[in-house]
Amino acid sequence: MTLELINTGSELMLGRVLNTHQQWLCRQLADLGYVVTRQVGVADTVDDIEQAVREALGRADFIITTGGLGPTSDDITRDRIAALLGRKLSEDPAIVAHVEGFFAQRKRAMPASTRVQAMVPEGALVLHNAHGTAPGLALHVIPNPFRADGKASWLVMLPGPPRELRPMFTNQVAPLLREGLPLEGDFVCRTLRTVGIGESFLEERIAGPLKPLTDAGLELGYCAHTGAVDVRFVARGCGADADVEEAARIVYELAGEHIFGEGDDELEQVLLGKLAERKQTLALAESCTGGFIANRLTNVPGASTVFLAGVVTYANSAKEHFLGVRAETLKAHGAVSEEVAREMADGARARTGADFALAVTGIAGPGGGTPEKSVGTVFIALASASGTKVINPVNRYDRETFKQVTSLQALELLRRAMA
Repeated sequence: MTLELINTGSELMLGRVLNTHQQWLCRQLADLGYVVTRQVGVADTVDDIEQAVREALGRADFIITTGGLGPTSDDITRDRIAALLGRKLSEDPAIVAHVEGFFAQRKRAMPASTRVQAMVPEGALVLHNAHGTAPGLALHVIPNPFRADGKASWLVMLPGPPRELRPMFTNQVAPLLREGLPLEGDFVCRTLRTVGIGESFLEERIAGPLKPLTDAGLELGYCAHTGAVDVRFVARGCGADADVEEAARIVYELAGEHIFGEGDDELEQVLLGKLAERKQTLALAESCTGGFIANRLTNVPGASTVFLAGVVTYANSAKEHFLGVRAETLKAHGAVSEEVAREMADGARARTGADFALAVTGIAGPGGGTPEKSVGTVFIALASASGTKVINPVNRYDRETFKQVTSLQALELLRRAMA
């Protein structure tokens, strides 16, 4: 079985927009047991779209296109595919009513050009858009004039905005795929998420013990993120569940102290869940991360039950005023020091009454370093009832990556303390 993605949009070719569809759709399909064999991006031109679709129809069982279904002049995917397949377009009254209702609910006039989104190729299945105006479309191309083996192909067109595409895929395309092209045999995929260990070190620790399983067909993969590594197991056929379960058991045994979750778990989500279970609270005092840790925490629904407060004290005077850091400590050791990080954490905990308080201070760069304290120097402190611990990593990255890594290290410091 072959699956292909075609992402349309001149903005993708110009680098103005990040192609998140490729990553998200490939992940969703893989989790369902369907592996994408090819994905391409093309500009919004007649020749590029027609060539990409024609080639895909010549070899693929299931094709997904993204973008080009809207009301503007560069939205030509629907029209060009209909022309390529010789399918007549006609207006669907139900889609017209949906578009009219969309604008009426928002008390906005409906531009006449939006009616073009109601044009449906002959024989197409309409995929309702609950979050926008452009519907998705699914065509069962049978007979398929472009395929030498004579096999039929499914061609699914999805709108470009992620907020519209993702629920449409989950609720309508995935069931269509499972029904139209059911998998042969079992498929199991499991991902363990680790932090605090490099990809090579992790592989050295687990690859050998997993070799009997990989030799027998288990697929083992690694995906390194900023400061974290995912370990992925894939097994197919009879015994797939048992093989993956045994692989996970081995990795937990050999590297369990680094595993913070599975699947789509995020470290901040796991931590907030543990704090809630224990009825404990957290406060933050950030300097070099500029509120990045607080942002991660507040991205998790329900964070307010355990996250009391966060303060960004960039200036020394703010550290003194809001956290009670002593002027003599700043003068003697500098803002980027173990002593100041300790007083920041202690001050945040004392002033909020939180069970835990994290504090970070460092040199993000590219300037500001000294021979004694190079760019990337960080002090991270965790204050709790059992005392205050400070760690001192060196994160030599660009500023954005520096913030990401430092925030991860701070959260990992708390995770270890709660273990």
